[in-house]
Amino acid sequence: MGPVELILVTHRHADHTAGSQRLHELTGAPVRAADPRHCHGGGEPLRDGEIIQAAGVSIRVLATPGHTSDSLCFHLPDDGPHGSVLTGDTILGRGTTMLDYPDGRLGDYLESLDRLEALGQATVLPAHGPVLPSLEAITRAYREHRHERLAQIRAALVRLGGDATVAGVADDVYADVEPSVRRAAEMSVAAQLDYLRGLPGA
Repeated sequence: MGPVELILVTHRHADHTAGSQRLHELTGAPVRAADPRHCHGGGEPLRDGEIIQAAGVSIRVLATPGHTSDSLCFHLPDDGPHGSVLTGDTILGRGTTMLDYPDGRLGDYLESLDRLEALGQATVLPAHGPVLPSLEAITRAYREHRHERLAQIRAALVRLGGDATVAGVADDVYADVEPSVRRAAEMSVAAQLDYLRGLPGA
């Protein structure tokens, strides 16, 4: 293994950024992210569509907001027969992605899934969980899950009324979740209500 040439950050959450300054100090490699606050050592903010050449690897930067507004994925087209994509928290190795509402928004996330699906059979390299074999398949499954949840939210609004609160809808739709993930459930509900109430005719 050679020296570290470049450090890329997928998004602003602390479990992805807290050690980046120290990693720069240890390696001398610049740190680049969408948000300039997470760039170190002279690293420039990343731009959507930018092609990076580092350590003999070609990397295309993809803006994929939704989990957070600054979420990025990194496409490695030459990695394997179908390429691979470092998905950060936009696509996880297990479970589904939390939308950090109001910074992360469902409309943006659905558009990001469309963009990722277009990369076909690329291998998924998530920040959490195991490697997955097909980006196209997992994005379709993620989209289906989101639409199932939206249907449940719509049904809850019929039962509770259109002015139902986030907590009330969460009680109805996520009644079986553990207390430890209640906050994530409420953020998901808030993101879905925001999306539904912004649709034409809502």
